[in-house]
This record gives sequence, structure tokens and C-alpha cells, in this order.
Amino acid sequence: MIYLLRHGLDDENYIGGYSDIRLIDEGKRQVEAAIPILIEKCKFDRIVSSDIERAKETANIVSERINVPVEYNQDLRELNKGLLNGMLKEKAKIIYPEYMNVNDINTRYPEGESMLDFYKRINESLDRILKLDNALLVTHRGVINMLYFILNNIPLDMDKEKFGVTHASLHEINPKQKTIRKVEK
Repeated sequence: MIYLLRHGLDDENYIGGYSDIRLIDEGKRQVEAAIPILIEKCKFDRIVSSDIERAKETANIVSERINVPVEYNQDLRELNKGLLNGMLKEKAKIIYPEYMNVNDINTRYPEGESMLDFYKRINESLDRILKLDNALLVTHRGVINMLYFILNNIPLDMDKEKFGVTHASLHEINPKQKTIRKVEK
């Protein structure tokens, strides 16, 4: 099995994407709360994390608690929001108002990706991701959502909440059956 853990809460005053925004204290607590569930319900021998700071920080908290090494993988990066990555949302509303509530999968962030580009990137990475059997993948809501869309053959849309990928939530991929589901606490 492959397990997916979304990173804990970061400072949501900033735009995420490829930014190096760190976890806030509540995010660290969320990750700590997920660890007993990881220990009880999941079997893995390595942790593979997005190389974006909030995911790395989440992976390192888990690694320190359960003594499993972490490796980093760019395939697990969030949607690239280009020039908006890491920008204060209030500033972005002034400079890039048209990108604050994107609702078209073809709208590309300046120097970044569109949702459709992101979907294609994750789909192209799918075989590599499925080979990470017996691993915990620490990643982002966008990546986990894309895997739900792809593995369930659901048409892509802009609904971020569709699959219940909350902070520090845990999901499971059966790589042989190519199925994904949320692991309930």
C-alpha cells in the first residue's frame, strides 16, 4: 500500500503553491495527532516527501517520531502558482486579482501552471508514484486531489473540497488495484 499524508496547517495568509511557508503550531499539532493513526493503521518502510518546506517539515516530524528515513521527490509538489507562490494574499488581491478565485481549469498562473497542467503533470508521474509501494507520501491537497480525479476517472474540476483532503489527513492507494480512499481515524 501507499499512504498519503497531507502536510499540517501553514500560514494561510500566504499563497501556497511552491512557496516555502512553514507549518504553524496548530499544523504541527495536527501532524502529531496523525502519528498514532499512522502507527496503528499503516505499514511502510520509508517516507517520500514533496520538497516544498511545509511538506518537508511534516515528513521530518513523522520521521523523528517513528524512526523512518525521509527522501524528497519533486513529483509530489503542489500546483505551481508561479509569481504568486508565497505572496501575501492581500498583496496578490491587488496585483493579481484575476488569479484569486480561479474557476477555469485552463487558467494558467503567471509563470506557473493551470489546473489542467497540474493534472497532466501528476498523471505523467502516476507510474513513478505507484512504484513507491510500502511508503508514506507526504504531500499537498492538490496532489492528493489529482490522484483522486485520475484513479477514479472523475472529470477534472476546481472543487478543492471534493475529496475531504484536510490538513494532516491520511489517504491510501492500493497500487495493484489503482484505487484510492481516505483512511478514517
